[in-house]
Amino acid sequence: MKTVETLAALRQAVSAAKAAGKRVGFVPTMGNLHEGHMILVDQAHRECDFVVASIFVNPLQFNDIDDLGRYPRTLSDDQQHLINRDCHLLFYPSVDEMYPDGQDNQSKVAVPVVSEGLCGASRPGHFDGVSTVVSKLFNMVMPDAAFFGEKDYQQLAVIRKMTKDLNMALDIVGVTTCREANGLAMSSRNNYLSAAERSQAGHIWQELNLVVDALKTGNKNFFDFTQQGKINLIKQGFEPDYFEIRHAHSLKPATASDQQLVVLVAALLGKARLIDNIRVDLSA
Repeated sequence: MKTVETLAALRQAVSAAKAAGKRVGFVPTMGNLHEGHMILVDQAHRECDFVVASIFVNPLQFNDIDDLGRYPRTLSDDQQHLINRDCHLLFYPSVDEMYPDGQDNQSKVAVPVVSEGLCGASRPGHFDGVSTVVSKLFNMVMPDAAFFGEKDYQQLAVIRKMTKDLNMALDIVGVTTCREANGLAMSSRNNYLSAAERSQAGHIWQELNLVVDALKTGNKNFFDFTQQGKINLIKQGFEPDYFEIRHAHSLKPATASDQQLVVLVAALLGKARLIDNIRVDLSA
């Protein structure tokens, strides 16, 4: 695997792959890689001939400077993970390479509706930062397909809408969430959890499944389900941010006539903010 740090070197490597007739797959990350990221790389290999990953801790999507400062940077381990999965190219740009005119002077990309509420309400400006950096990375890498985990459901919805609205010529592929044995969704932020908290965190998955089971009975008391879910999480030591049922595609609050739903939760446990979701198809 080759690691490049500049746009010029990235373009040279990708252009050579495209000139050879290869389909380019892209896995953008913020590093501190785990098996969930590797599943994305594996999927990119299945669908593409040349796999590019990026590692960039994007300051534009952090509304808490302390959170940005403590985000784990583990480049050597990350490179080894990618080598083990036969990634062809790693793009590892600096902040100056990504924002040469400074962050304050950077043009921003904002995606309405799907970025509102949920994590968008709790982290003002977060999704503007995500959509801006992802659009820049798409323009830098020029991939044929890009791969994202479904754990970050709202982020995936934002990227899909942005890509569609801006007529970007690439496929956005959502990949099933990779989980620990207790159901905890794999995340770089799980490193903030103690061993006891990591075990405790499996309750999020349990509560999501309880709501899904209730929905499948035909009961649509959405408010009652989510309120009880919050109460149960509080009893388990969490500080819930949100526990909501939304339309799976528009992310608008679910109505009784909706058949395609997603149940989403975000909660604090110790120093970690954990998010998860489950899709529900009531038409089935």
